[in-house]
Amino acid sequence: METFPTRLSVNVNKIATLRNARGAARPCPVAAAVRIQQWGADGITVHPRPDGRHITFDDVRKLKPVITTEFNIEGYPSSEFVDLVLEIAPDQVTLVPDPPGILTSNEGWDTRIHAEMLGQVLSKFREAGIRTSLFISTDHSLIQGAADVGADRIELYTGPYAAAFSQDPSAAVRPFAAAAEHAASVGLDVNAGHDLDLDNLAHFAQHVQPLHEVSIGHALISDALYVGLQNAVGQYKAQLRPA
Repeated sequence: METFPTRLSVNVNKIATLRNARGAARPCPVAAAVRIQQWGADGITVHPRPDGRHITFDDVRKLKPVITTEFNIEGYPSSEFVDLVLEIAPDQVTLVPDPPGILTSNEGWDTRIHAEMLGQVLSKFREAGIRTSLFISTDHSLIQGAADVGADRIELYTGPYAAAFSQDPSAAVRPFAAAAEHAASVGLDVNAGHDLDLDNLAHFAQHVQPLHEVSIGHALISDALYVGLQNAVGQYKAQLRPA
Protein backbone atom coordinates (compact mmCIF):
# COMPACT_ATOMS: atom_id res chain seq x y z
CA MET A 1 0.00 0.00 0.00
CA GLU A 2 1.20 3.52 -0.78
CA THR A 3 2.66 5.77 1.88
CA PHE A 4 1.49 9.37 1.63
CA PRO A 5 3.01 12.52 3.16
CA THR A 6 0.53 12.22 6.05
CA ARG A 7 0.98 8.90 7.81
CA LEU A 8 -1.77 6.84 9.45
CA SER A 9 -1.18 5.50 12.95
CA VAL A 10 -3.95 3.19 14.15
CA ASN A 11 -4.87 3.25 17.82
CA VAL A 12 -5.68 -0.30 18.97
CA ASN A 13 -7.16 0.65 22.36
CA LYS A 14 -10.71 -0.25 21.33
CA ILE A 15 -9.66 -3.76 20.42
CA ALA A 16 -8.42 -4.20 23.97
CA THR A 17 -11.67 -2.68 25.29
CA LEU A 18 -13.66 -5.37 23.49
CA ARG A 19 -11.36 -8.08 24.83
CA ASN A 20 -11.67 -6.76 28.37
CA ALA A 21 -15.48 -6.79 28.18
CA ARG A 22 -15.33 -10.57 28.07
CA GLY A 23 -12.36 -10.94 30.38
CA ALA A 24 -10.62 -13.39 28.06
CA ALA A 25 -7.91 -13.20 25.40
CA ARG A 26 -9.87 -12.29 22.27
CA PRO A 27 -9.74 -10.12 20.31
CA CYS A 28 -6.00 -9.76 20.76
CA PRO A 29 -4.56 -6.26 20.24
CA VAL A 30 -1.14 -7.71 19.49
CA ALA A 31 -2.46 -9.94 16.70
CA ALA A 32 -4.53 -7.03 15.41
CA ALA A 33 -1.49 -4.75 15.35
CA VAL A 34 0.43 -7.26 13.25
CA ARG A 35 -2.36 -7.38 10.67
CA ILE A 36 -3.02 -3.64 10.71
CA GLN A 37 0.60 -3.03 9.78
CA GLN A 38 0.48 -5.68 7.06
CA TRP A 39 -2.59 -3.96 5.63
CA GLY A 40 -0.84 -0.62 5.20
CA ALA A 41 -0.91 1.37 8.44
CA ASP A 42 2.19 3.46 9.02
CA GLY A 43 2.18 3.02 12.77
CA ILE A 44 0.47 1.71 15.88
CA THR A 45 -0.71 3.93 18.74
CA VAL A 46 -1.66 2.88 22.26
CA HIS A 47 -2.91 4.93 25.19
CA PRO A 48 -2.55 2.97 28.44
CA ARG A 49 -4.46 4.41 31.39
CA PRO A 50 -3.94 3.65 35.07
CA ASP A 51 -7.22 1.73 35.41
CA GLY A 52 -6.31 -0.64 32.56
CA ARG A 53 -9.77 -0.34 31.05
CA HIS A 54 -8.40 -0.99 27.57
CA ILE A 55 -4.69 -1.27 26.70
CA THR A 56 -2.70 -2.38 29.74
CA PHE A 57 0.96 -1.84 30.54
CA ASP A 58 1.50 -5.54 29.87
CA ASP A 59 -0.10 -5.16 26.43
CA VAL A 60 2.37 -2.39 25.64
CA ARG A 61 5.27 -4.69 26.51
CA LYS A 62 3.86 -7.45 24.30
CA LEU A 63 3.30 -5.07 21.41
CA LYS A 64 6.84 -3.75 21.27
CA PRO A 65 8.42 -6.81 19.55
CA VAL A 66 5.79 -6.93 16.77
CA ILE A 67 5.96 -3.28 15.72
CA THR A 68 7.63 -3.05 12.32
CA THR A 69 6.40 0.47 11.51
CA GLU A 70 6.26 3.20 14.16
CA PHE A 71 5.23 2.81 17.78
CA ASN A 72 3.51 5.77 19.45
CA ILE A 73 2.61 5.62 23.15
CA GLU A 74 0.17 8.25 24.40
CA GLY A 75 -0.64 9.08 27.97
CA TYR A 76 -0.58 11.25 31.03
CA PRO A 77 2.97 11.70 32.39
CA SER A 78 2.57 9.96 35.74
CA SER A 79 5.71 8.41 37.16
CA GLU A 80 4.46 4.94 36.15
CA PHE A 81 3.81 6.09 32.59
CA VAL A 82 7.21 7.75 32.28
CA ASP A 83 8.90 4.58 33.55
CA LEU A 84 6.97 2.46 31.01
CA VAL A 85 7.93 4.70 28.10
CA LEU A 86 11.59 4.68 29.09
CA GLU A 87 11.46 0.87 29.38
CA ILE A 88 9.80 0.35 25.99
CA ALA A 89 11.62 3.15 24.13
CA PRO A 90 8.97 3.68 21.42
CA ASP A 91 9.57 5.81 18.36
CA GLN A 92 7.31 8.53 19.75
CA VAL A 93 5.65 9.46 23.01
CA THR A 94 2.63 11.78 23.01
CA LEU A 95 1.80 13.43 26.31
CA VAL A 96 -1.91 13.99 26.92
CA PRO A 97 -3.45 15.96 29.82
CA ASP A 98 -5.93 13.28 30.87
CA PRO A 99 -5.30 12.37 34.50
CA PRO A 100 -7.04 9.37 36.12
CA GLY A 101 -10.83 9.56 36.00
CA ILE A 102 -11.09 11.16 32.55
CA LEU A 103 -13.13 9.09 30.06
CA THR A 104 -11.28 10.28 26.96
CA SER A 105 -8.89 13.01 25.91
CA ASN A 106 -10.94 16.19 25.66
CA GLU A 107 -8.50 19.09 25.73
CA GLY A 108 -4.89 19.99 25.04
CA TRP A 109 -2.07 21.01 27.34
CA ASP A 110 -1.75 24.49 28.76
CA THR A 111 1.97 24.74 28.08
CA ARG A 112 2.27 27.90 30.15
CA ILE A 113 0.84 26.53 33.39
CA HIS A 114 2.59 23.15 33.03
CA ALA A 115 5.81 24.39 31.44
CA GLU A 116 8.16 23.29 34.22
CA MET A 117 6.74 19.78 34.54
CA LEU A 118 6.55 19.25 30.78
CA GLY A 119 10.08 20.47 30.28
CA GLN A 120 11.42 18.03 32.86
CA VAL A 121 9.54 15.04 31.42
CA LEU A 122 10.38 15.86 27.83
CA SER A 123 14.04 16.16 28.76
CA LYS A 124 14.04 12.56 30.05
CA PHE A 125 12.55 11.28 26.81
CA ARG A 126 14.88 13.37 24.68
CA GLU A 127 17.90 11.94 26.51
CA ALA A 128 16.54 8.45 25.73
CA GLY A 129 16.27 9.26 22.02
CA ILE A 130 12.45 9.20 21.94
CA ARG A 131 10.62 11.71 19.73
CA THR A 132 8.13 13.74 21.75
CA SER A 133 4.74 15.26 20.99
CA LEU A 134 2.27 17.29 23.04
CA PHE A 135 -1.52 17.04 22.61
CA ILE A 136 -2.61 20.64 22.17
CA SER A 137 -5.26 23.08 20.96
CA THR A 138 -4.88 25.55 18.08
CA ASP A 139 -3.91 28.43 20.40
CA HIS A 140 -0.72 29.89 18.92
CA SER A 141 0.69 30.93 22.28
CA LEU A 142 0.32 27.38 23.60
CA ILE A 143 1.97 26.01 20.47
CA GLN A 144 4.87 28.40 21.04
CA GLY A 145 4.93 27.07 24.60
CA ALA A 146 5.31 23.54 23.26
CA ALA A 147 8.38 24.63 21.33
CA ASP A 148 9.72 26.44 24.39
CA VAL A 149 9.57 23.33 26.59
CA GLY A 150 11.41 21.23 24.01
CA ALA A 151 8.74 19.19 22.22
CA ASP A 152 9.55 17.81 18.78
CA ARG A 153 5.93 17.77 17.63
CA ILE A 154 2.44 18.76 18.59
CA GLU A 155 -0.70 16.67 18.12
CA LEU A 156 -3.58 18.98 17.34
CA TYR A 157 -6.72 18.07 19.30
CA THR A 158 -9.27 17.78 16.50
CA GLY A 159 -12.43 17.30 18.55
CA PRO A 160 -13.62 20.87 17.85
CA TYR A 161 -12.98 20.40 14.12
CA ALA A 162 -15.04 17.21 14.04
CA ALA A 163 -17.89 18.83 15.97
CA ALA A 164 -18.07 21.82 13.60
CA PHE A 165 -17.36 20.02 10.32
CA SER A 166 -20.94 19.23 9.30
CA GLN A 167 -22.05 22.88 9.65
CA ASP A 168 -19.16 24.56 7.79
CA PRO A 169 -16.12 22.51 6.77
CA SER A 170 -14.10 25.54 5.67
CA ALA A 171 -14.64 27.43 8.90
CA ALA A 172 -14.01 24.27 10.95
CA VAL A 173 -10.61 23.61 9.42
CA ARG A 174 -9.35 27.21 9.26
CA PRO A 175 -7.89 27.47 12.79
CA PHE A 176 -6.15 24.11 12.38
CA ALA A 177 -4.55 25.17 9.11
CA ALA A 178 -3.27 28.34 10.77
CA ALA A 179 -2.05 26.37 13.78
CA ALA A 180 -0.08 23.96 11.59
CA GLU A 181 1.56 26.83 9.75
CA HIS A 182 2.46 28.49 13.04
CA ALA A 183 3.85 25.26 14.46
CA ALA A 184 6.08 24.82 11.43
CA SER A 185 7.31 28.38 11.79
CA VAL A 186 8.54 27.69 15.34
CA GLY A 187 10.19 24.40 14.42
CA LEU A 188 7.51 21.87 15.38
CA ASP A 189 6.23 18.98 13.30
CA VAL A 190 2.46 18.45 13.32
CA ASN A 191 0.32 15.40 14.13
CA ALA A 192 -3.45 15.37 14.70
CA GLY A 193 -6.07 13.21 16.30
CA HIS A 194 -9.47 12.82 18.00
CA ASP A 195 -12.79 12.17 16.24
CA LEU A 196 -11.28 12.13 12.76
CA ASP A 197 -13.30 9.79 10.55
CA LEU A 198 -14.10 8.88 6.95
CA ASP A 199 -16.38 11.92 6.60
CA ASN A 200 -13.98 14.62 7.77
CA LEU A 201 -10.44 13.23 7.39
CA ALA A 202 -9.78 14.00 3.72
CA HIS A 203 -10.85 17.64 4.09
CA PHE A 204 -8.61 18.02 7.11
CA ALA A 205 -5.57 16.46 5.46
CA GLN A 206 -5.99 18.54 2.32
CA HIS A 207 -6.17 21.85 4.18
CA VAL A 208 -3.87 21.35 7.16
CA GLN A 209 -0.24 21.30 6.09
CA PRO A 210 2.30 20.35 7.11
CA LEU A 211 0.61 17.29 8.61
CA HIS A 212 2.95 14.44 9.41
CA GLU A 213 0.65 11.92 11.09
CA VAL A 214 -2.92 11.29 12.15
CA SER A 215 -3.75 8.90 14.98
CA ILE A 216 -7.16 7.25 14.62
CA GLY A 217 -8.70 4.55 16.76
CA HIS A 218 -12.36 4.69 17.76
CA ALA A 219 -13.78 5.63 14.35
CA LEU A 220 -11.60 3.20 12.39
CA ILE A 221 -12.35 0.25 14.68
CA SER A 222 -16.06 1.15 14.61
CA ASP A 223 -16.06 1.19 10.81
CA ALA A 224 -14.24 -2.14 10.83
CA LEU A 225 -17.35 -3.71 12.38
CA TYR A 226 -19.16 -3.00 9.11
CA VAL A 227 -16.48 -3.33 6.43
CA GLY A 228 -13.76 -5.42 8.08
CA LEU A 229 -10.49 -4.30 9.59
CA GLN A 230 -8.43 -4.62 6.42
CA ASN A 231 -10.93 -2.58 4.41
CA ALA A 232 -11.16 0.05 7.14
CA VAL A 233 -7.37 0.55 7.18
CA GLY A 234 -7.42 0.88 3.39
CA GLN A 235 -10.28 3.36 3.39
CA TYR A 236 -8.61 5.59 5.97
CA LYS A 237 -5.32 5.46 4.09
CA ALA A 238 -7.15 6.53 0.95
CA GLN A 239 -8.44 9.66 2.70
CA LEU A 240 -4.83 10.79 3.11
CA ARG A 241 -3.99 10.55 -0.60
CA PRO A 242 -2.89 14.00 -1.83
CA ALA A 243 -5.60 15.84 -3.79
